This record gives sequence, structure tokens and C-alpha cells, in this order.
Amino acid sequence: MTARPDPTIPETRRRRASTQEKSERILAMSRSLPLTRGVLADTLAEATPSQLDLIERWFTAELDSREQSRRVRLLKQAGFPADKTLDGYDWTNLRMPVDWGREQLESLEFINRCEDLVLYGSVGTGKSHLAIAIGRLACTKGVPVRFFTATGLLMRLRRAQQDNRLDRELAGIGKAGLLIIDEFGYLPIDEEGSRLLFQIISDSYETRSIIYTTNIEFSGWGRVLGDKNMAAALIDRTVHHGRLIRFEGRSYRSQHALMTK
Repeated sequence: MTARPDPTIPETRRRRASTQEKSERILAMSRSLPLTRGVLADTLAEATPSQLDLIERWFTAELDSREQSRRVRLLKQAGFPADKTLDGYDWTNLRMPVDWGREQLESLEFINRCEDLVLYGSVGTGKSHLAIAIGRLACTKGVPVRFFTATGLLMRLRRAQQDNRLDRELAGIGKAGLLIIDEFGYLPIDEEGSRLLFQIISDSYETRSIIYTTNIEFSGWGRVLGDKNMAAALIDRTVHHGRLIRFEGRSYRSQHALMTK
């Protein structure tokens, strides 16, 4: 791992050479001196009001910096294929559950409750956009998220199984508070793939949230998985702590296509 270069002290005003040297020494010492609360308490006990103000500003800036770094790291780890947000999103074609709607979705309360969402509708109606936007919002709130297409997830799990590291791969995915499985049902899944996918979903049951995007009704999940019993068990878990959001209308891409038929 490449070591980060030492930060430099901004020259906000002219300072004495001795003051600048002392600042540089403090900065150098900070690399190997994590805060000790006992020492900090003693320092605060002797600090003047102006010194306390400075320390408070310092700690606030440090916490803000760490939080920003964590958000950037979570967004990178999630694996989103695009930078989709909720800004300007068209909600008119969505049919939410009667007792649940946009406010609850944007609050991310479903993640705290380990509830699932099934975004169901025709191709091009905004399912993936919404799933990515919600996932990115979750990352900004400090929630670890992993995004996969169903096909990409299965390929990843198969490679891990072949390399004898499936447990480690499952453990890595298991650290997420939200798992997004995009394009579920677009391609049929073989028996081995069905077992791997079912393992992921079973491990997630009541421990994390899953968002599925699909154009296949529940009645067709058995055909996709190639096993009606496995599909029934998967649907049972999803419905128990889940909600269905229907997407209606025409494909956005078709309506805005450069190529005409």
C-alpha cells in the first residue's frame, strides 16, 4: 500500500518562523499519537475558553473528514454501475403499497427493519435507476451497500466456489446492510446457481435488506430458478418482510431513443 504524503499546513496568515516550525512538529507527532482520553481530559481541564473553542473546531473538522472519507469508501465498495440519484426522478408511474410510500422509502427505515423491496415492472420503467439511487442514498447515511446484477452475482459466487473461497465471499457480502440484486429473472438460472442465490437470500433473511429489480411476477420465479420448491421458499421469505412496488408506463429508453423503428 502506498503511504499517503504528509499534509501541509495552509498559510492562512503570516506567522513567525518559530510558530510555523512548532506547527510542523505537532503535525509530524500526530501521525503516531492516537488520542488518549485521559491525556485529553487533563488538557481540557487546563484549557482556556479560546483553546476549548479551537479544540472543538478541530474535533468537528476531524469527524466531518472521517465521515466524508467513509461515504466515499462505501460508494466505491458498493459497485454501482452509474451515478443515479433521486433528483428529478419521475415518481408518476410508481404504484406503492397502500400504507407505505415515497416518504418511507426515502427515509430508509426499511433498511433499519431489515425489510425487502421488490421493484417489479417492464424493462426501461426506472427500476434500476431507483434501486441505485436508494443504494447511493444509503451509502451517504453510512450504510454498507453491495450492488450486483443477478447474473454478475452468480458468476462471482461460482468463481469463489471454484477457488475454494466461497465462505469468504459470502462473509464479505454479508457485511452489507443493503443488498441490491438487479435484473432478477432476465436470464434463467441453473440448479447450482439457484442454490448459491438461495444461500445469499437465506443468510440475508431478517439480518439485512434486499432490493430486487425484476420483470417477472412471483408466479414465474419457479421457472427462473428451475425449482418450484426453492422459489416458494424464497418468495415466502421476501413477502414476509417485504413490499412490492409496481412500475407502469412505457420504457423511458424507447421514448427517448435516437433510433426510430
